[in-house]
Amino acid sequence: MMKRKPILRVTSKVFMPFILLFALYVQFHGDFGPGGGFQAGVIFASSFILYALIFGLHDAKMVMPSSVLEVLAALGVLLYAGVGVVSFFVGDNYLNYNSLAHDPLHGQHYGILLVELGVGVTVFAAMTLIFYTFAGRGR
Repeated sequence: MMKRKPILRVTSKVFMPFILLFALYVQFHGDFGPGGGFQAGVIFASSFILYALIFGLHDAKMVMPSSVLEVLAALGVLLYAGVGVVSFFVGDNYLNYNSLAHDPLHGQHYGILLVELGVGVTVFAAMTLIFYTFAGRGR
């Protein structure tokens, strides 16, 4: 049992905030360099998977329930699609970011940021749900 492994428990509690912070860095630095939503979503999910491996699936589900993850997955897809719909209703092509701001440069920045955020939230929720599903199967 992990309850008899205090070094793993303390170490994981120390590292989790740094993993989450690095995921946020990758998420919000994604439009300036390598990285973005997919990588950030996987890194963010890895911290919850680490938590579940060390403290147990039941405790992880109390921190982040499956129902919340299902809603987050849907909201991420809606955010991604919503950016495209906004540009479509303004009169431009679907996912044409130029229409999201007063000038094309800012529109591109906002569009990429919002789309990558939608991807990140969806990937985080999907990866965590996949882990919950496989880990909760039993033997």
